[in-house]
Amino acid sequence: MQVSRLGFGGAEIGYEQAPDRDVDTIVAAAIDAGVNVFDTAECYVDSEEKLGRALQSRRDQVFVFTKCGHASDLQGEDWSPDMLSRSINRSLRNLRTDCVDLLQLHSCSEEVLRQGAVIEVLERAREAGKTRFIGYSGDAGDALFAVQSRRFDTLQTSVNIADQESIDLTLPRAKESGMGVIAKRAIANAAWKTGRKPENPYNHEYWDRLTKLQYPFLNGADGVSVALRFTLAVPGVDMAIVGTKSPERWASNSRLLDAGPLPAGTFDEIRRRWQEAAEPGWVGQV
Repeated sequence: MQVSRLGFGGAEIGYEQAPDRDVDTIVAAAIDAGVNVFDTAECYVDSEEKLGRALQSRRDQVFVFTKCGHASDLQGEDWSPDMLSRSINRSLRNLRTDCVDLLQLHSCSEEVLRQGAVIEVLERAREAGKTRFIGYSGDAGDALFAVQSRRFDTLQTSVNIADQESIDLTLPRAKESGMGVIAKRAIANAAWKTGRKPENPYNHEYWDRLTKLQYPFLNGADGVSVALRFTLAVPGVDMAIVGTKSPERWASNSRLLDAGPLPAGTFDEIRRRWQEAAEPGWVGQV
């Protein structure tokens, strides 16, 4: 797959209940800006259904990625092979396609991965033509085991200015194995943007880390651009996922890379600051 450097993340349109008309506008704007990857998951509420409808007439122009593993209103336990098979079929229906381009296990633990059954379900789905490639989405030691298993085509993992464990732990090994690498949380949830601790607890960990890291560029107008360009400058990263539920936001997202590649000196300074300030508990965030 020849993927765009930025991909559209479908979490916000599901969790934050974006209206269908807004999703249509966002999807069209993203494609017009050169985006050809749309990444979602079965647990993002109705994100798959929204994207399936919005992309139906443009399916041959884009790559569709989804994730699986959680029952999400299906009968059965999370990670049950039978439930997983039914979930994959439901995702195809939701996305209005016979085959997704990438099917990923979603934050599956090393314990479950070691048993092998869930990986076999994805392998059978690939053999049956329900997906072109299979991947693992997750972080820390779980992601390391997935990479070392050499059974996945791709790794989706957290990489950003506040989350750099993967740069040393998994990314070099993923590239050695020939895996494609997708960066999630690529702008650290923009946790610093309001200048105060976010209301959403989901962003608190990154706020706390950034408060200690004290990157000077976060005080400038180009803070988000620098953050995203850092993620894309990390060796081994092939693309970064960025999400929004606001129709007007994608145009600004597409301009974040207009400044060009991040200067090597800026990249090195961000890495140096992380190495000086990072605490042992600052592991990859799921």
